Amino acid sequence: MSRRQLGDFMVRVGKVKITVLRKLHPEEIFEGSLPLGESSEPCKMLRAKQEFVVGEDGRMSEGFCHWAWNAIFHFVFALRTGGSSSGTKDDKTSIIGCCNDGLRPSHIQT
Repeated sequence: MSRRQLGDFMVRVGKVKITVLRKLHPEEIFEGSLPLGESSEPCKMLRAKQEFVVGEDGRMSEGFCHWAWNAIFHFVFALRTGGSSSGTKDDKTSIIGCCNDGLRPSHIQT
């Protein structure tokens, strides 16, 4: 981790790895009956087990979905600057989030 000026404060910043855990198919959520009769497929931007690294600059990784980024960037910021979370049972530096696309959500771990 390095140190960066953030407003009046010096904060530690580091890299954060993002892993796509799972993509849900709309039919899994709506039990085969899609709202408004729409035909839909799982997210086309992300793949299960795909990994991205957010560098010390904090920018979204190339190829990462903007919708998913909007849903998790606050988790990424917290972890980049030394924050922790309730996390998983054994890991307080890991957060599991979900893309906010209601038809095609992807579960993501930082």
